Amino acid sequence: MHKKSIGIMDRHPYRGRLAPSPTGYLHLGHARTFWIAAQHARSAGGKLVLRNDDLDAARFHLDFADAILEDLRWLGLGWDEGPDIGGPHAPYNQSQRRPLYRAALEKLHAARLIFPCARSRRDVLDAAAAPHEGNGDDEPIYPRKFRPDPDAPLPPLGEKVSVNWRLRVPDGDALDFDDGNFGRQSAVAGRDFGDFPVWRKDDCPSYQLACAVDDAAMGITEVVRGADLIRSTFRQLLIYRGLGAAAPRFFHCPLMTDTQGERLAKRNDALSLRTLRAQGRRPEDVIAMFS
Repeated sequence: MHKKSIGIMDRHPYRGRLAPSPTGYLHLGHARTFWIAAQHARSAGGKLVLRNDDLDAARFHLDFADAILEDLRWLGLGWDEGPDIGGPHAPYNQSQRRPLYRAALEKLHAARLIFPCARSRRDVLDAAAAPHEGNGDDEPIYPRKFRPDPDAPLPPLGEKVSVNWRLRVPDGDALDFDDGNFGRQSAVAGRDFGDFPVWRKDDCPSYQLACAVDDAAMGITEVVRGADLIRSTFRQLLIYRGLGAAAPRFFHCPLMTDTQGERLAKRNDALSLRTLRAQGRRPEDVIAMFS
């Protein structure tokens, strides 16, 4: 097992971010996470950035994007940069930031850190010894037998990408980071998580790549998000390493659950901010539900 360090951003002033995905109305869990992020920025006397993570074209809806801004303002949150007010790192919609993602992909390609993958998710799931990385929501570990030889010629990306590209994880490397809420987190590449997509065959960057590229480009010093993304943090640490960028610090919030103990999702309309507002709840009532 090899342990390699990854640079962690430790500079001031503080820059935090809200990164909603406009694929549905915000639920109570989103609201709590964003409220915590805003409190961190305020306590540090720093800046808060709002970025629309709107790459999911199949589920994106402009009405949701507008509703998110309205609901967050109703809750009492404000931001210093964003799609509605601009700022030095515009544009703040991921759908308009494609050149940055493509440049990052080309850098990873030049460093031979990625490889083309023609296998479907079903192929991976059906492969022998392809365990899931964690819970049922996580990616299955990509079988090593599907990998091309590391010395094999790497095909060009092409102007339009028509095949999935995965980042080849450094098997045996131990990664860790100090989470601001849960403490030290550790994982071993190739054992706890495997090769993962950075670009899809529909010529769209993956969440992992776009998120890491934007947080680095926008100078984000701390990422506050849900605990379901802890495993994603290890993948993004490898992207930061591959791009030669310092990683932000991370603070993962516990997930909120409904009365049946199930984690909240955007289908939980009864606990969406929009529904709670319609029921006459006040912002302070909603904030009181966070504890």
